[in-house]
Amino acid sequence: MRRVCVFTGSRSDYGPMRSVIEAIRLEGDIELRILATGGHLVDEQGYTVRQIEADGFTVDEHVDMVLASDSPTAVAKSFGLGVIGYADALDRIAPDILVLPGDRYEALAAAVAAALRLLPIAHVGGGEATSGATDESVRHAITKLAHLHFTSTERFRDNVIQMGENPAHVHLTGTPGLDTVRTATLLDRSALARELGVELRTPTIGVTYHPATADPGGSTSGITGLLAALDAFPEATVVFTGTNVDQTSSGVSNAIHAYAARRPGPTAVLPSLGQVRYLSLVHHADVVVGNSSSGVIEVPAMHTPTVNIGTRQDGRPRAESVVDCGEDANQIERAIRHALTPGHQRVAAGARSPYGDGHTAERIVAVLRTVELATLPRKRFFSYPLDGTDPAGDALSAVVSIPSRSHLGA
Repeated sequence: MRRVCVFTGSRSDYGPMRSVIEAIRLEGDIELRILATGGHLVDEQGYTVRQIEADGFTVDEHVDMVLASDSPTAVAKSFGLGVIGYADALDRIAPDILVLPGDRYEALAAAVAAALRLLPIAHVGGGEATSGATDESVRHAITKLAHLHFTSTERFRDNVIQMGENPAHVHLTGTPGLDTVRTATLLDRSALARELGVELRTPTIGVTYHPATADPGGSTSGITGLLAALDAFPEATVVFTGTNVDQTSSGVSNAIHAYAARRPGPTAVLPSLGQVRYLSLVHHADVVVGNSSSGVIEVPAMHTPTVNIGTRQDGRPRAESVVDCGEDANQIERAIRHALTPGHQRVAAGARSPYGDGHTAERIVAVLRTVELATLPRKRFFSYPLDGTDPAGDALSAVVSIPSRSHLGA
């Protein structure tokens, strides 16, 4: 049997990847292994490795690599510890291929460890653009170390090919987070309120705000502006989800906890909700506010308005339900008020996420089950002729945008 190891470094990648992990487990020709690390093993992040196990999965390797500091130096040192720990873990697991989601430094460390042992790497989510976070350069670095690519949109597939990846190994699948949106059984409003320990008033505002690692000044002004803007809605229920383990994350987290402690209205701060509770919150919320990728990927698919703050998601496609704004408190307040209007609520009700159709896992597993692995590690830079045609004769655009040979729904 083909042994596939899925890497997960935080709740932010596990939730979207859960459908892929489940599909691999159910595939009769594949042996599933899971390597959990990063924020999953941090108490302040909710020690979410327990959620993976509660979902019925076996975690085969735990690699504890996060230092107790969020300075750039500490994050770089955590990266180094990750490479060492992953090298040993991969020795023990001995997989045939490693599946890496996303764009975080934990995943890049795993890609380095795998590439040096000539282990084929399948990357989920390559080609995406998020110029407000250092995740963008990390994501592209993983793409160049990876051998097989699963992209969420046609444009992102083109971006991966432009980086010299063989089009035959770049598959348009959609994003796996929408699979869970399509299939999850959500909590009703009263059950969710009990789970959160807070009354769900109208409006209910869900908030996820992470450090904008490529824009530290904007990150600080963004959380300051967000918290000041929320003061304009004293009647609202505000539910904060925890930050990622990133540079300067403690500053954002401390500001949120201090705000929640003094806020007079019903407020909850939870380090991790888990996928079902989080999607239930999105479903019952009147607006989701922050700078998380979920606000532009999953939230529109659930027909809830998003207010996206600052630069962190710059470069990602938007559904019409997303309202972009700057970091100033007045801008954020105006954006929230607009998102709460009946007109924009109607817009959100008809919105469609540009990231797929909720059948991503089956496409990914079909490739993992059948792809020829022996030749993947011998990758070469795939270069197109300068006359603007590819070897198959397809015309290329001025920016070398390659027509897709696989389409969602095909």
